[in-house]
Parts: sequence; structure tokens; C-alpha cells
Amino acid sequence: MSSVAHTLVVLASEAGEHHESAGSTPYLIGGGTLVVLLFLLAVLIFFGGGREHS
Repeated sequence: MSSVAHTLVVLASEAGEHHESAGSTPYLIGGGTLVVLLFLLAVLIFFGGGREHS
């Protein structure tokens, strides 16, 4: 195996091992998404509250 291919294999295996080091990143993404959706819901209720459709 060439040294370039060996280096790529080592880098790929090390990159695969660090997937759990993200820690609380999924919680930050989920929390941010929740805040954005709640803001959009509040805007929808605020602007749509005074309009009646028959």
C-alpha cells in the first residue's frame, strides 16, 4: 500500500472515531430550531389574530 493511501486510511479511521466528541451540539441545533419555530408561530398568531375569514 502506498504511503498516501495509508495516510488516507488512517485519517478516515481517526475521523470516524471522533463522532461522539460533539457533546451537546445536537441539543444546540434542536434548541435553536425550536426557538425559530416558536418565533414563527408567535408571528403567525400576532399577525393573523385580527383577520377573520368567512
